[in-house]
Amino acid sequence: MTTLTRPPGAGRPPEDATAALLSDLARVTEADAGRRRRAEYSTDASNYRVVPQVVTFPRHVDEVLATLEVARTHRAPVTARGAGTSVAGNAVGPGVVIDFSRHLHAIGEIDPEQRTAVVQPGVVMSSLQTAAAPHGLWFGPDPSTKNRATLGGMIGNNACGPHALAYGRTADNVRSLDVVDGAGRRFTAGSGRDALEAVAGLDRLVAANLALMRTELGRFTRQVSGYSLEHLLPERGSHLARALVGTEGSVVTLLGATVELHPLPTAPVLVVLGYADMPSAADAVVPLAALKPLAIEGMDARLVDVVRQHVGSVPDLPRGAGWLFCEVGGADETEALANAAALVAASDCVDSLITTDKAKSAALWRIRADGVGLAGRTPAGRQAWPGWEDAAVPPENLGAYLRDFDALLAQYGVDGLPYGHFGDGCIHVRIDLPLDRPGDVPDFEAFMNDAARLVGSYGGSLSGEHGDGRARGGLLHHMYTPEALGLFEQFKGLLDPSDHLNPGIVVRPAPVTANLRRPQAITLGTKGFALPHDGGDLTQAVHRCVGVGKCRADNSSAGGFMCPSYQATGDERNATRGRARVLQELANGSFVQGWDAPEVADSLDLCLSCKACGRDCPAGVDMATYKAEVTYRRYKGKLRPMSHYVLGWLPRWAKLATAFPPVAGLANLALRVAPLRKAVFAVSGIDGRRKMTAFTTHRFSRWFPQRSGTALTARGRTPDDGASDGVAATGTRTRDVILWADSFSEHLDPAGAQAMVRLLEKAGYTVRIPSSDACCGLTWISTGQLDGARKRLARTLDVLGPAAAKGVPIIGVEPSCTAVLRSDLVELLPDDPRSAQVAGAVRTLAELLTDPELGPGEDWAPPSLVGTTVVAQPHCHQHSVMGFDADAMLLARTGATVTQLAGCCGLAGNFGMEKGHYEVSVAVAENALLPALREAPEGAVYLADGYSCRTQAEQLAGTRGTTLAQLLLAE
Repeated sequence: MTTLTRPPGAGRPPEDATAALLSDLARVTEADAGRRRRAEYSTDASNYRVVPQVVTFPRHVDEVLATLEVARTHRAPVTARGAGTSVAGNAVGPGVVIDFSRHLHAIGEIDPEQRTAVVQPGVVMSSLQTAAAPHGLWFGPDPSTKNRATLGGMIGNNACGPHALAYGRTADNVRSLDVVDGAGRRFTAGSGRDALEAVAGLDRLVAANLALMRTELGRFTRQVSGYSLEHLLPERGSHLARALVGTEGSVVTLLGATVELHPLPTAPVLVVLGYADMPSAADAVVPLAALKPLAIEGMDARLVDVVRQHVGSVPDLPRGAGWLFCEVGGADETEALANAAALVAASDCVDSLITTDKAKSAALWRIRADGVGLAGRTPAGRQAWPGWEDAAVPPENLGAYLRDFDALLAQYGVDGLPYGHFGDGCIHVRIDLPLDRPGDVPDFEAFMNDAARLVGSYGGSLSGEHGDGRARGGLLHHMYTPEALGLFEQFKGLLDPSDHLNPGIVVRPAPVTANLRRPQAITLGTKGFALPHDGGDLTQAVHRCVGVGKCRADNSSAGGFMCPSYQATGDERNATRGRARVLQELANGSFVQGWDAPEVADSLDLCLSCKACGRDCPAGVDMATYKAEVTYRRYKGKLRPMSHYVLGWLPRWAKLATAFPPVAGLANLALRVAPLRKAVFAVSGIDGRRKMTAFTTHRFSRWFPQRSGTALTARGRTPDDGASDGVAATGTRTRDVILWADSFSEHLDPAGAQAMVRLLEKAGYTVRIPSSDACCGLTWISTGQLDGARKRLARTLDVLGPAAAKGVPIIGVEPSCTAVLRSDLVELLPDDPRSAQVAGAVRTLAELLTDPELGPGEDWAPPSLVGTTVVAQPHCHQHSVMGFDADAMLLARTGATVTQLAGCCGLAGNFGMEKGHYEVSVAVAENALLPALREAPEGAVYLADGYSCRTQAEQLAGTRGTTLAQLLLAE
């Protein structure tokens, strides 16, 4: 047996050692040993936290080789990392982390005849699918994280996905690998006798262990735990490349791969089969698999309920409490439908559904995709953790295993939402095991060992596709004999004799309780926002992020709104996940310390507070709220940046400037003088390349009573004067509405509010406005001045509360301000019952006009805009809080040709105005807005209700925007 020697690094290395390592690495590649950067890479999508010494970003293969050489010289462990979505803790390590995703994402030759593709480790799986599609090909294994998971990570963990039933695991789709081992030897791993000779001593190791490899390894398709050395057997082609798949970067570092492709499935048909429960669905898998469907996925009713609760309505499913989502193919649709019917006949289900409609199929599959992140919360709202994430058993044992697993959960008093690849016997589940305190760790350890013993009793695998990592490496003795574990050690010894690559993974693993992240965090509580879904604790809130990584997905596949600064820079620093990791380190307190820690400020600096993560992150991370809370605590009682006083108090200054029209005119004139404007901006913390928007010389509230036809709508008729409470003497509801003009609509650009009045009156509503100014405090919130925000919201409740209590709809003009009353209000003033009343009464214009009860009725219809091209920019806050569906419905009724943008405009209130943000603001605009404006045909209408969106388009593209009300007036 080869003896391994472990390099130093188990504990924290001395600072001088890190400095020397960084110095040498910086000579050969991009390297960063800053505390913020190390915090971002201290964990992956697992429960584990290991702070690295240095993070590197090699730009080409030669830099990878040089990085490895430096690390060997310093005897620093190396961990390879792709998208960091590993749930087992196999993408974190104590020495050098190599991020392959940043630069090494080139797709080389795609050979349609050989059906192969050459890829670098950082290639995102969905990018390969896009590149292969024109050739009628695709890569078969397709995990749910395919729009951010890299091929390197998939090879490291032997990823599978729902279509592995038909196309096999990643290992089954690898032709050859370009690798360098722990001793620095580079070679191409392929198949055949020559492949074994590429590693000295490997042929002898295989010959000496044939019986063991044939009996303990490769017993069923999802036996992923340990090393898959069965591929080295002669009857399996002596395939070294496939044996290296799933070794989690612990024996070689991947430089490139040649992977096999398959023809795209033709005319796939989705079959959904309903059963009484999940175990009953599992019992039906074996006869269904015999019919060779492309996929058999299991879904539990409780998970569907969670998706419905968070995402909204889901497509109707067949009767049952457990479902199998089966995809079948055929030479054409007729054959596929015949195969689908045969599947239903063999299913013994209580109900079924067959669909060939691509949109409906996509919506049904989306339940499965959304469930991946939402499974991180149980129906009771408790945090559910990975770790026991993807165990697998032979499919014939699946039903019995699930029944025993349910009993194990009940024994420990915990819960989880199982789903997964039933056709292969692989179950995904996250469990709400207590992990908040160090005292919770013994129960966690006991459960993990009991669960491992249960899987072992069914001949199963601790991991079915994600690898063992730190989560399960210490449990392998429940699955393998000492002889098999010894074989793994010898195999690693041949390729990594100094235990240099990802130590503590698979061979001589660390205990499953070592380096757990959550129990070491302290309770931060909350001082500003209530955080009701997180028990009022910011620590619990930031630990919602378990690293799913949807914030790293590209615009086209992720919807485009979440993490606009990451989309612009591709830097983990600017992903929601990266920021959450830094805040988790703040909660830990041992590495990042204090509210005013520079690492925290640096991490949050380029967050646009767009709120998109609050909607799009499947774990419910709301970084805009966390940023406001942290900024509030950082500056409470202290002097703030000047921009907080200038931009954060903008409504105050705008009110003063517009109190007298000549003052507003003079201010506008002065700010048009370039030297004066730049001097004012320099003092105010505003970027000199920006233009200052003009103050109105005629406030909306002055315009309202002066317009024609005001007999019933004068300002004197306030929502709280009792003149009209929204209910007529007969008891039938009248069409009174309160139009709430925010500070932007009142003092800067009243045109949208004016158009809204004319449109509502045209639609038959009686429009009234509040008796006095009502500011939502948005700019105070975005700059973390939460005490000031609460004061303004309290006054707003005084003004709008009576109308809300009487059921009068309150119509917002500016989407961001409307969103404050719908969301932030109830978190900043949670104890005032008027908060919920006002939040429930506030509507957008489109929501009012499309509401079955409050809408204008059949006597009003939107104008015909047939022949009009509309480029629609949903405001980020509207997307996140209210949604754009009602607006899209109205636009569809006009007949206009609409291009709906998916992405932030980049200005985001004060963000794009502040010094240091201009370049990122413009880069964000290039994600969607600016290209769409450049490509729009002449005469196209740019539709944007958001004041910031219109400002960005005008300043960067010279395009003036229009609001929905202005568009629908068709004047």
